[in-house]
Amino acid sequence: MKGITVIGSGDFTHPKWLKELKDNTIDLGTGLYKWKESIDDRDPLFLLSQEISCIYSQGGKVRRNHIVITAPSLDVVDRLVERLSAIGNLSADGRPILGISSKELAKIVLDVSQECLVIPAHIWTPWFSTFGSKSGFDSLEECFGEMTPFIYAFETGLSSNPPMNWRISELDHLALLSNGDAHSPANLGREATVFELEELTYHNIYRAIRDSRMRGTDTIVKNYIEYTIEFYPEEGKYHYDGHRDCAVRLSPLETKKHQGICPKCKKGITVGVESRVEELADRSHDDVEKIRNEFTPYKSLVPLEEVIAEVFGQGKKTKKVSEEYHALLCKNQCTEFDILLHLNSDELQHILSPELHEAIKRMRAGDMFVEPGYDGEYGIVRIFKPEERSGKVAQTALF
Repeated sequence: MKGITVIGSGDFTHPKWLKELKDNTIDLGTGLYKWKESIDDRDPLFLLSQEISCIYSQGGKVRRNHIVITAPSLDVVDRLVERLSAIGNLSADGRPILGISSKELAKIVLDVSQECLVIPAHIWTPWFSTFGSKSGFDSLEECFGEMTPFIYAFETGLSSNPPMNWRISELDHLALLSNGDAHSPANLGREATVFELEELTYHNIYRAIRDSRMRGTDTIVKNYIEYTIEFYPEEGKYHYDGHRDCAVRLSPLETKKHQGICPKCKKGITVGVESRVEELADRSHDDVEKIRNEFTPYKSLVPLEEVIAEVFGQGKKTKKVSEEYHALLCKNQCTEFDILLHLNSDELQHILSPELHEAIKRMRAGDMFVEPGYDGEYGIVRIFKPEERSGKVAQTALF
C-alpha cells in the first residue's frame, strides 16, 4: 500500500526476532528475503538490518551513538550475533545497548563481513547520534578514527534535509540516506531512498551506497541513488531548539540571544538540529546553492494520512482519516507514493476530492507552513490557513 520495494528487517540481533526472520522468510539468493506467505509481487522484500546503541566514554564525555548495520545473509547475522552477544545483552527489548565505541563496533562488524554496511543513524539527533549536540562528536574522524574510510553513508534523520547536510563538506563523499524509524506501520515510508539498480540485490544496493559519490564523474556507475524522499525537517521533533517541559521553542538566533538558557525555568535548553548544523557548517546557504547540482536530488513530502487529516481538520490517527486513506488506495489500485509523488495533476484530479487534490498540489510545491518541532515534540504541518476552512475563501481556494 505504501509503494515500498525493500524494507529493513530491524532487530536481527534479538533472539526471538531472529527466529521470526528464519522461520517466516524465504532466502531469494540475492541477499534479500521474502515473507514466506507472500502471494503478491508488490509485497516488500526484506534487507537484514539492525540499529545498535553504543554508549561509552571518550574524550572525557559520555557518548551515545545509534548506528545502523546491514548484513548480506542470515549466516553473516549469526556470526555477528555470536560476536556481539559476548559484549552486551541482545535479549533486551528495543535496540541493544553495547558498551563499546562506534569505532570498535565498526571493526567487529566489518571483520565479520566486508559486505556489511555501518551507517551512522539520524546523524544530528541531540541525544543519540554521531553529531548530536548532547553526546556527539564534531567530526567523523573523531568518532570512527581509522575506520572512517569504511563509513560510506549516513542517515539525515527526520529533523534535517539534504541542503542542511550539504553545508558540511566533510560529508560530501558519503551517500546521504533517508530511512525513517517506523515505530508503527503507518509511519513506514515517511522517509525513503530511491535506487537505480541493474538488478534488485543486496550487493547492488551496497554498491549503490558505496559508489554513490562517483556518479557524475568519468567512472561508469550502474547502481546509484536516484533521489531521496524527505520528511519536511521542520516537522521533525528535534529541528529547533527548546525546552519541552516549558513549551518553549527557539530558533537558532533566539537560542543565542538567551545564551542557551530556557527563558522560563532558566535551565539549559536542548539544542536542535538546525543550530547544530549551523555550528559545524563550513559552507553558507549561498555556497550550497551554487553546488547543489553536484549532489543527489531529493523530494520532500508529508505522509498521506497527515494530508487527509489536514483536509478533514482531524487527527491523523482518527478512524475517519484511516478509513479514507485505505478506501482511496484500494478503490484506485494505487500506492501512497503514487499519490504523493508519481501521478500527474490530471490523474490526481480523477481520483481525489477537490480539497485533497489542492492539498497534494500545495504539498508538492512546498506551499505550506510548519511549526518546527523541538526537544522531542514533532512539528505541526499546516497546508490551509484557518480562513480557508469555511466560507467563501475556502470555496475560492479549493474549488
